[in-house]
This record gives sequence, C-alpha cells and structure tokens, in this order.
Amino acid sequence: MSDLISKLEWRYATKKFDPSQVVSQDKIDFILEAIRLSATSSGLQPYEVLVITNKAIREQIKPHAWNQGQITDSSHLLVFAAWDNYTAERINNMFDLTNEIRGFKNEGWENYRAMLLNTYPQRDAETNYQHAARQAYIGLGSALIAAAELKVDSTPMEGFDPVKVDEILGLKEKGLRSVLLLPLGYRADEGDWLVKLQKIRRSREQFVTEIN
Repeated sequence: MSDLISKLEWRYATKKFDPSQVVSQDKIDFILEAIRLSATSSGLQPYEVLVITNKAIREQIKPHAWNQGQITDSSHLLVFAAWDNYTAERINNMFDLTNEIRGFKNEGWENYRAMLLNTYPQRDAETNYQHAARQAYIGLGSALIAAAELKVDSTPMEGFDPVKVDEILGLKEKGLRSVLLLPLGYRADEGDWLVKLQKIRRSREQFVTEIN
C-alpha cells in the first residue's frame, strides 16, 4: 500500500514533457486496460478512448487546447469520448454481451435491462451525454493511478474546445463527444515550473469525515 501512495505523491499534472521520450507499448496497454476495467454505471461503458500518436492531428488539436505544449510534446494523447446519447441499441448491445459471455440469462438482469430501456432513451440527449461523461471521469481516475504505478507522467485536461476536437477526430459521426484529454509521457528535465513544488492537498482531518 505504501508503495502506491508514494507513487501518487510523485505524480503531478506535468506541465512540460520531454518529446524525445516515448512510452513503451506495454505500458500504454496497461493504462488502457486499467481504463477498460473501470467501473461504469450499470456496466454500460458509455465512452471510448482514442489513442493519438499522429503528430499532425495533435498539431491540429493544440490551438483548440489553449496551445498547451503537452498536446504535442507528450508521447501519447488519450481522448476520452462519451456517448452522445443512450439508445436502445447501445443498451441492448451491452446486456446481450453480458449474457453471451456469462452463458445464461438472469431474470433480475433482464428486468433491469427493461427498466433502463424504459428510462434512458426517453430522456433528452444532453442529460444522457452528461451522465455518460461522468463515467469517463471514473476511467480518467483509473488512468492516472495506473500511469503513476508505472512512473509515467500524465496531465488531465478539460481546457479545450470539445466542438473543435470532435470535428478534427470525426467524433460526431461515431455518436461520440470529447470529454477529457490525457497526455502521457515523461517529464522534461528542465522548464516545468511545477515539478519541484510540494504537492498541496487538504489534511485528512479537513478532507475526510468519519460517521460511526
């Protein structure tokens, strides 16, 4: 336990990456698997992750992300893109997949499917997107922890124009909307104003309330 905590103390939102250092594929795969295994509401996994190494595409994204250098200097850029809506097809696909893999149908599970089908598709698309987007944040948390475990630097980003990023990546046609950007790589030796500053968090006493 103490080893993971020390790695979480080590991680920070990296401000300057070393563009010459590339994260190995096995480490990227580990981080992606941690995201894939993350919890989601009703197990629907209502978002996808795009892994962008193409420099030209990242150069297109950069001006729509406040020209932050991490977009282009990192080794890999992850884009978390949530479903733009919950549809009967999407819900059924996940429930059918569950039945196929487990090899049986469960009455309670099928009743739960019916409840979702009678609820989610009837809501407006924006409400459903916002719900799906919150699931992507859970995956982001898994990614940050997995990256720290491997001593891979990361920078979670909300500071970008999602409409422009959606256009660049053709997400609308896929029924997706960008939620978060996560550059991955290795911190530069110099030029990062934040790297040597102490991590600041509220004390446990201020942050945690125990109700016994």
